[in-house]
Amino acid sequence: MSGFAAGADRGRTSAMNDLTAYASLFTAAFLSATILPGSSEVVLVMLALERKLDLGMLLLVATVANTLGSVVGWILGRWFAGLSGRRWFPASPAQMERASRWFGRYGIWALSLAWVPIIGDALTVVAGVLRVHLGLFTILVGLGKALRYVVVLVGADALHAVI
Repeated sequence: MSGFAAGADRGRTSAMNDLTAYASLFTAAFLSATILPGSSEVVLVMLALERKLDLGMLLLVATVANTLGSVVGWILGRWFAGLSGRRWFPASPAQMERASRWFGRYGIWALSLAWVPIIGDALTVVAGVLRVHLGLFTILVGLGKALRYVVVLVGADALHAVI
């Protein structure tokens, strides 16, 4: 095999590895914002520590995927709130009540905390029940999640400096 062909194969392999890494992060971030438990932060930190992928792209992929997962919660609240007692539903009745109180106290700005474990999923569902405009919902949730991932990446950078 010529040197050029071997180099092209390495390039394809590298691109495929990058695509697989981004797809893995997208999947982890999306699922962790839906009914399945997950930890996209672990995947993000692992990829960031490898220093092979663009940190800005990692931030974008994680934020978009996690925000889209939260949109699933909004849809469930908007169209399927009557199923909230079901075992698979992303928020228990107690979590829904707590999230409703947060909305009562903080208004729509509570959505910037949709990344918070336990209460975050319920906030997105309650936003759907309350018919919060999807565009505004997406902006507030996305900003909160982006800020959380920025903090995670800064932490990963500090960790990289130590190890």
